Amino acid sequence: MMSKKPIGCPSTYKSFSLALQALTTLAVHAGTCSSSDLAASLKADPTLLRRILKALSLEGMIESREGRDGGYRFVRSADHITLAEVYSCLHIHRAVTDSMLDAAKEHCGGAALKAVFSEVLDEIEQSTLKVLSSYTVGDMVRKAETG
Repeated sequence: MMSKKPIGCPSTYKSFSLALQALTTLAVHAGTCSSSDLAASLKADPTLLRRILKALSLEGMIESREGRDGGYRFVRSADHITLAEVYSCLHIHRAVTDSMLDAAKEHCGGAALKAVFSEVLDEIEQSTLKVLSSYTVGDMVRKAETG
């Protein structure tokens, strides 16, 4: 399930890393956690983290609750959220593809290179999603605990 990219949520590997760290932290704490507590725990920019959490929330992985006892918590089990879903909801591939294709300017051979880049990038995306699909957030928690 892919939605539109939330405004202001950068599609970067840093965002992907922070998303995974936030999800594993939520899984370990097994309850509701505020964005400020998560940001402090991860030593992350609170505004960036809230934007990432909003993207995860829009995809139905977590939910946010307002108020005194508010915060973020899982909607689905960490064992049922794949890393591919997290990666896809942040639109990482689209950002990489767009920047590479934008760098291939309209010059002699530029259009042909864009087509080649696009083909290679699609293959990279499929390989990436295949690997990420084989891991869940729950797997990450267990690996971190034993590693």
